[in-house]
Amino acid sequence: MPTRLNSLFKFPLPSFHSATIPSKAIKPPPLSLLADRCSSMKQLLQVHAQMVVSGRIHDNYAASRLLASAALSPSGDLHHALALFAHTPDPNSFMWNTLIRALADSPSPSDAIHLYIRMKMLGLPPGKHTFPFVLKACVNVHSLSTSQQLQAHILKHGLDSDLYVINGLVRCYAACELVHGARRLFDEAPERNLIIWTTMISGYVHNFCSNEALVLFDRMIQTGVEPGDATLASVLSACARSGGLDLGKQIHLYIKEKGIEVGVILGTALVDMYAKNGAISIALELFREMPEKNTATWNAMICGLAHHGHVKDALDLFWELEKAAVRPNDITFVGVLSACCHAGLLEVGRQIFDSMKKDYGIEPKVEHYGCMVDLLGRSGKLLEAEELIQGMKWRADIVVLGALLTACKNYGNIEIAERVVQEIIKLEPDNHGVYIVLSNMYAEVGRWQDVVRLRKVMRDGGLKKIPGWSCVDGDR
Repeated sequence: MPTRLNSLFKFPLPSFHSATIPSKAIKPPPLSLLADRCSSMKQLLQVHAQMVVSGRIHDNYAASRLLASAALSPSGDLHHALALFAHTPDPNSFMWNTLIRALADSPSPSDAIHLYIRMKMLGLPPGKHTFPFVLKACVNVHSLSTSQQLQAHILKHGLDSDLYVINGLVRCYAACELVHGARRLFDEAPERNLIIWTTMISGYVHNFCSNEALVLFDRMIQTGVEPGDATLASVLSACARSGGLDLGKQIHLYIKEKGIEVGVILGTALVDMYAKNGAISIALELFREMPEKNTATWNAMICGLAHHGHVKDALDLFWELEKAAVRPNDITFVGVLSACCHAGLLEVGRQIFDSMKKDYGIEPKVEHYGCMVDLLGRSGKLLEAEELIQGMKWRADIVVLGALLTACKNYGNIEIAERVVQEIIKLEPDNHGVYIVLSNMYAEVGRWQDVVRLRKVMRDGGLKKIPGWSCVDGDR
């Protein structure tokens, strides 16, 4: 068997010692340490072969280091780690936890939950290092029911006072939009560190509870906890959503006074906060000063420019992004298509919309179709807009259909408006606003019988117009 294994793994072991010291004076590091130092799967396979040949593969400590390198290192191979785990007769808790951790961050995070269930079925007790990883998998699959079951397991194992486990639960409930449950866990925590404060603040921001996030941040400062980069980025995001420019400026000043390094995440949060609050010149200045930018940084600036009507600047920045070889994403295209809508740039919008799939392999979503329908509608291309909706991969939502109905109202196209109203009613049977729009269109051309008929439909259906409210925005 050793001869066969040596023939399969012919590569020499990598040298991890200094070439300036005579080799005789150096004791080779243990194979388990070599596994930690591997920088490629090729090297790791060499170490694996030597472990098999020497019999060290039967030592669970050495095998666990090999598995950890395969599962967690950037150059590793999760499938190899899973195979190694499957061939280990009695894997230790470190190996179980390592694989759960790796699977939680994989494209199939539900596999981490399945592995945890398998662990429980075998009667192996999970520990304080197990639950944070399983809870992270629950965040990634947005499984509230599993999170609640895990909370029961945590209580059973007496880990409900462990800060890292509680933090995982808070993140789970916040990710699953159960903010009141997350806050209760936060309030009942025996102690709080910066991580759990940040998790709760981020949870509020994630669920669009900006005011609650800002109140909690203020409470955190009053308790003497100094915010970190992630905390500040979350609070700046809350300021961006709530229009809190003054507080955002104070946080920016705090960052300067404390000498906090502004990296990509914090820099992007600052640009986004200023841009969303209309302080475009400050946002642009910060954007230009950033030595490193990612796609989110470009998106924050492009969307901010588009939202505040700086159409040419938004489009110019989009062309600059393409020249800089930065890969745009779906948010980028929502921004530039919105800019085209603001200025009625139909042909430019068409070219950008077509380039999504053709040049970048990005499948347009409902939001992108909504922009194009709005753009076509504003340009009077109502039939083309209707055909675009009919050719969508997804079912049109109320926003897309509402944009077309608004265009029909503006151009007096009753024929298409009638079809759009029928589609909206299928989505929202109790939506009275669309009937009001259609009734007004009939009245404008003197079709009084249709007005009476529509009012009867509304009356028979128990639909009454709510004063001062309409489901269709006439100027998006």
